[in-house]
Amino acid sequence: MFQPLKESELILNSDGSVYHLNLLPQDIGSTIITVGDPERVSKVSKYFDSIDLKKGKREFHCHTGTYKGHRISVLSTGIGTDNIDIVFNELDALVNIDLTTRTEKVEKQSLKIIRIGTSGCFVPSIPVDGILLSNHGLGLEGLLNFYSYPKSEKQQNFLEALLEQTDLSAVGIEPYLFPASELLLNHFKDSSVYEGLTTTCAGFYAPQGRQLRLQPKMASILDTLQGVNIPNYNLTNFEMETAGIYGLAALLGHHALSVNVLIANRAKQTFSSDPAKAVDRAIQWVLDKLVTL
Repeated sequence: MFQPLKESELILNSDGSVYHLNLLPQDIGSTIITVGDPERVSKVSKYFDSIDLKKGKREFHCHTGTYKGHRISVLSTGIGTDNIDIVFNELDALVNIDLTTRTEKVEKQSLKIIRIGTSGCFVPSIPVDGILLSNHGLGLEGLLNFYSYPKSEKQQNFLEALLEQTDLSAVGIEPYLFPASELLLNHFKDSSVYEGLTTTCAGFYAPQGRQLRLQPKMASILDTLQGVNIPNYNLTNFEMETAGIYGLAALLGHHALSVNVLIANRAKQTFSSDPAKAVDRAIQWVLDKLVTL
């Protein structure tokens, strides 16, 4: 039914593992926590009851083990949606492509993928160190524009309203929008956390309106996004992976949710006094939520 993929398209290592992640199908669980920083992998897996596997290559480090009877993998992605493109395509290949025959499987598996990452909020009323669930990811960095897919009416209507209210198109930005997994978002909703639309940027400095020695072309991006008023959508924060995660997960048939630790409030120009503590609190909260999923 499916033609074998060429060696130049699905690249495998000599042991049969996928090229960048260096993982084999049996190395991962069906529930995966992603983090940006490789050093954060052990900060998650230290709470596991047991660790069965540790592998690392480049910025991609993976620990797989059990937590309260659940098999979970934690995998670092590095920063940015360019890395997300690698991670999500190769994770999907591990479960939905037969790596021996290089053919797509007829029966597909859907992974549950939860990002735990840091983010900067631009809503004054949301405090630093709070946890925010991304109900949507708005991509300003372009990754999903390289993939072919039909936009839903909701997506199209949002994007048209966004471009009418902003000057994003004037600086060559073609935004895209994808929702979180309803399954995961509904499960993780909690009175102790916030919810909002997360904007994913191509970089940390000028793409998010920061200026050191170089002048941003769109220095007003913070004010621009704060001023967006589209019914049923509440823009809340910046980061660099969520929209790519949501887009690829949706197109590949996986469930994804981004859990943001708000270590900065750009509107109030404040920063967390102990970001490591805030991230650790989020890690424990996510793990305990996962065991009831």
